[in-house]
Amino acid sequence: MHKVRSSEVWTESAPTEASAKRLSWSSLVQKLSHSLDSDSESNSSRDDVSDSGSVSLPDLSNLDSEYFYDPMEESLCKEVVQLISRSLIEAKDCTLHCSKLLIPEKLLEHIGQELVHLAASEPCGLRGALIDLCVEQAGTLQSAGQIAADPYLVPTFQLTLVLRLESGGIWPKIQGLFAPKSSSSPPVRNALKLSTGFRVIKRKLYSSEELLIEEC
Repeated sequence: MHKVRSSEVWTESAPTEASAKRLSWSSLVQKLSHSLDSDSESNSSRDDVSDSGSVSLPDLSNLDSEYFYDPMEESLCKEVVQLISRSLIEAKDCTLHCSKLLIPEKLLEHIGQELVHLAASEPCGLRGALIDLCVEQAGTLQSAGQIAADPYLVPTFQLTLVLRLESGGIWPKIQGLFAPKSSSSPPVRNALKLSTGFRVIKRKLYSSEELLIEEC
């Protein structure tokens, strides 16, 4: 009796071979359907399907620079950014006519990222860059120097960095705190602060293509 009852219980709880196949196939279809739905939802924000059924490919120029990581290019970029910072500091007396110039760290970081981005499509990379440094002041551009990324290489493209002065936010209220103790200095020229936003103009020296202007 015990064996028969055990057999009856086994027979009722275990599926037949045909039903097992149906169950496994149904489970597989559900998994595939769920996987396709998940992929469709995750890709809907990245790929746009037109009426003709074609898929628009993403713009590779917007990819993060980590996909094209080059240690030598990164090292050169740091050196160029340091030269830019040094040129700005040297220009505060003769060009900007201020006693103190504040350069935000975020500005230098953005400049470095933009340099790598614009040099990525160039045959010599950043080494071929010739950089004109300008500061926009009272509606005019003041030259703050010219930098060759590699002075031993004939430049292949020219970049004009147009930096702006900070005029909004809290800066006008605290600007006086950076004034020198001498009262003989003009109050407007005591201290200047650069904005984190800038404009960059790219011109290829080996091609007659139109200028590329980016607001950063």
